[in-house]
Amino acid sequence: MNDETRITRVNRFISTLNQARQLGLNAIEASKGHLVVELPYSDAIIGNPDTGVIHGGAITTLMDTASGSVMICALEDFELCPTLDLRVDYMRPAEPRKPVYARAETYKITRNIIFTRCEAYQEGGETIANCVGTFMRIGKEASPKSYRDLITGGAE
Repeated sequence: MNDETRITRVNRFISTLNQARQLGLNAIEASKGHLVVELPYSDAIIGNPDTGVIHGGAITTLMDTASGSVMICALEDFELCPTLDLRVDYMRPAEPRKPVYARAETYKITRNIIFTRCEAYQEGGETIANCVGTFMRIGKEASPKSYRDLITGGAE
């Protein structure tokens, strides 16, 4: 699977997630086992109206989505992998009026569990947050074929 196919599949998957769609999340880079997702800045995600700082929940959703979507970049066949555990460590608030990016990677894949790590950051800035996650593999056949076809474009 090439990088363009990975980006297309991830963006199709993200478009099925209501909260990710509302936040405007978009995959912008993908390779085998790696993914970068963008959270564009908007007034809807402001956590502190006095400063314009992004709400931590939007950043957590960005990181959970990137971590959960990186499986599409790591596995040959699409399968849903629900979040089992996600630990987020915040380092600093995001700068207002700038997009936030999440860089996720798989670092171990077993028969039942996928382990990920992810960093939220802004261009030219320091790390905003780090997270590690574990995701349960439920297998290709656990999701309806029509849903798999939606994500893969019918390629499986």
